[in-house]
Amino acid sequence: MEKEVEGSSADAVAKGHDQTQQTPKPWHSYISDDLPRSFMKSTDAAIRSARSLHHDSSTRLRGLQDIIPEIKLRIFNYEDVLFKKFKDGLAIGLQHPTMTVGLGLAASFLFIRGPRRFLLRHTVGRFQSEEARFVKAEKNVKMLNLSVDLMKKESRKLLERATLAEKEMTTGQTDLMNAGKQLRYLAKSVDHVETQAADVVNLLREIPGREALQLRAEATVIHFLFFYIVHEIIATNLRWNMVASVASLLKQQRAGMEKRMIKLTEMGVAV
Repeated sequence: MEKEVEGSSADAVAKGHDQTQQTPKPWHSYISDDLPRSFMKSTDAAIRSARSLHHDSSTRLRGLQDIIPEIKLRIFNYEDVLFKKFKDGLAIGLQHPTMTVGLGLAASFLFIRGPRRFLLRHTVGRFQSEEARFVKAEKNVKMLNLSVDLMKKESRKLLERATLAEKEMTTGQTDLMNAGKQLRYLAKSVDHVETQAADVVNLLREIPGREALQLRAEATVIHFLFFYIVHEIIATNLRWNMVASVASLLKQQRAGMEKRMIKLTEMGVAV
């Protein structure tokens, strides 16, 4: 009987303990216990990561500080070797001046385009096949033909422009010549009118009265008109001289273009 009572009491205690474990915690216990614990864990993790990062950066910085002297030493060694080579080369050049002059001339010839192409053609070009040479020559011929065609088109355009300008200048020259003839005829008539006006003025000076004064004023107006017409005649003559000079320049340019076209035809280029 005692064993049964003890077993039942033990079962009751275990059931009470399970019930206490299964009962949920209140919210104020979570705020007071769990939240500070989680905050402390996160702060500890952040501190550990910061310490590890600082340790890694310090180790890398120490490694770089250890490598920098070695790099400087290597650079100084390379500089010493380079200066030593340069000094040795200068010494050899001073001991053998003919060799240095020959090497300098050879280097200068290599820098020039013509000798460089000659050497490449007679060294590397010998290893090329005939097909490659033919293709290269064909490309050069095509480029030459294109340049010749462009030059032909430009020369034709220039000749057409020169002919049009010459035609315009000739028409303008003829118009100006006609205008000059008309102005010369007008000048002759003005001279005749001037003589007549001078005679009339002389006669009016002898006649007193208001009508004579009015006629004198009209005569002076005619004199002013005469001087204006003479000025215009002089200006037109100057313009005609300028046009004639421009026409002569155009003729010279056309003669030069014709000479160039003749040279092209002599070279075998059909224009």
